[in-house]
Amino acid sequence: MSTPATDAAAGASAPRTPASAHPTTVPATRRGFLDRPGCRLYYEVAGTGPALLFAHGLGSNHLTWWQQVPHFAGRYTCVTFAHRGYPPGSLLPGGPDPQDFPGDLAALIAHLQLADVRLVAQSMGGWSCLEYALTSPHHVRALVLASTCGTIQQPSVPVAEPSRLALWTQQAAATRADLQRRGIAPPAGERMAREQPALHFLYRAIANASDAVDREALRQRLGAVATRPPAVLRDLAVPTLFLTGADDIIYPPFLSDALAPLLPHATVEQVKDVGHSVYFERAAVFNRLVDRFLGAVR
Repeated sequence: MSTPATDAAAGASAPRTPASAHPTTVPATRRGFLDRPGCRLYYEVAGTGPALLFAHGLGSNHLTWWQQVPHFAGRYTCVTFAHRGYPPGSLLPGGPDPQDFPGDLAALIAHLQLADVRLVAQSMGGWSCLEYALTSPHHVRALVLASTCGTIQQPSVPVAEPSRLALWTQQAAATRADLQRRGIAPPAGERMAREQPALHFLYRAIANASDAVDREALRQRLGAVATRPPAVLRDLAVPTLFLTGADDIIYPPFLSDALAPLLPHATVEQVKDVGHSVYFERAAVFNRLVDRFLGAVR
């Protein structure tokens, strides 16, 4: 089922979560490395309770979840990690192969001895989390696909107007090129740069920490392995939340609207006046929507 679009300003009128539900101090963080074939993965664990894993996007790393971990760590064991090839893990000559991402996630879950997990995937993180959910659904309690449909082949998504994706792709590419010329990170977007310049500065700083990764080469590899037909989602019984930004120029948000009805238990939340990185630009709204979704999962 789909829900009406959610206004970013709605967070101001939402009921406040009791103070006792959130940590009053920053939780202690456990850091470690996991040896994997050909590389080492870096991870961090903070908080207590059911496991909640966060998988970052192409232009970021584990640090990008700085607004989520303090919010959720009072009720969940929050796990953040850097995908293979991303610092502080080991660099990979030639860059990472996204086909290795789901196996890395499975290995991390096993290493931390997590019985069942809740997954939050941003953009590229959807390649890790959707594949893991499809192959190990009995280990996944809930799935959040934020600005992503992971390994689903986008041109095959059954949108009402077949030409819509081609038009969006053309317009979005032009907008991204313009933003790059002006020194604005396209995944952050012009609104973040204009309204929250300090946040945009931090967004780029986190991205710069992973500059050693050839993002264009990895982007091509991600596209090459996104071959799953949308129909594969019909058998995915894991409760799923598609969370998108209405002004996204990296991922077509209307694809999530088309995909959600295919799943037995899926909802869509679209946030107005925000681009690709809802979790970063409108963290309070993002956290509230994820909170509500996870709270309804049994």
